Amino acid sequence: MSQVQAPALPEHQTSAPHPEHDEPGARAPVREAWPPRPGSSGAWPPVQHAPGRRSPVQSVPGPGAPGRSSPRDGLGRAAPWPAPAVFGRRILVVGADAGDGLSNQLRRHGHTCTGAAHGGAALQAYGSADLVLLDLELPDLDGLEVCRAIRSVSRVPLIIVTSRESEIDCVLGLQAGADDYVTRPFGIRELMARIEAVMRRVQWQPAAAAGPAQEILRHGRLCIDVGSREVSVDGAPVTLTRKEFDLLCLLAQHPDTVVSRRQLLQQVWGDSWSRRTVDTHVSSVRGKLGDPGWIVTVRGVGFRLGTV
Repeated sequence: MSQVQAPALPEHQTSAPHPEHDEPGARAPVREAWPPRPGSSGAWPPVQHAPGRRSPVQSVPGPGAPGRSSPRDGLGRAAPWPAPAVFGRRILVVGADAGDGLSNQLRRHGHTCTGAAHGGAALQAYGSADLVLLDLELPDLDGLEVCRAIRSVSRVPLIIVTSRESEIDCVLGLQAGADDYVTRPFGIRELMARIEAVMRRVQWQPAAAAGPAQEILRHGRLCIDVGSREVSVDGAPVTLTRKEFDLLCLLAQHPDTVVSRRQLLQQVWGDSWSRRTVDTHVSSVRGKLGDPGWIVTVRGVGFRLGTV
């Protein structure tokens, strides 16, 4: 059988001219030149595509990206899209880094990134994120206030990424509820390591922390459905505000423990309110439950859940 010989090409040319690109200076599609087969001086014959198969020049939209071309192999054929990273996170980048710079670096490490240039947008988007990277310098809100607002209603991991390098700024950021504090300039490897360290702590806690989020807490005639955030006494529903529910739920999760005012402030309000705030909410919860004995005051220490 005679061998099929490909036409010889000049040394500087790796592909044959294309009939559709015969204008001077036109750029022809490039196809890699394959080496000769072992023991033969001839070149590989052209690939014969089966009927119905996509042409090498056709564009194949990638998953989740309409109109985006699929990656190609050496023959111009559509190659399979790479599998997503096993440890990819959904990361919300808030502030100046919401652009393509930091987000692109995170995507190269397998994460999915969403940007929010303003604090208001961050407060609307954090609920669908696995982790938040928050800049303190925001055009509409103070970054610390955004941190406190998120932490008051969510335990989503949050890392502050900022140019504020002073110790007091770091302390304020951590007290506002941040899980870590990173100052610029920083390397992407350092940031990735910090992200994984924070996520390890979060993943280690679900057996003790996230699990009870689906349970029903019962204490005598008091019933608290943590998942639906509903409270009832003797089957009668009790309407509580968000903070009142968080306060009562915290006490119910530690029924035999006295919880200090300081701990209540940190876990319910993000340590951003006064001692009087706790007393006011405790009084309100007692009234709504119908008996002051549901929350017992331990003078000089804090509060514990009572039995009525």
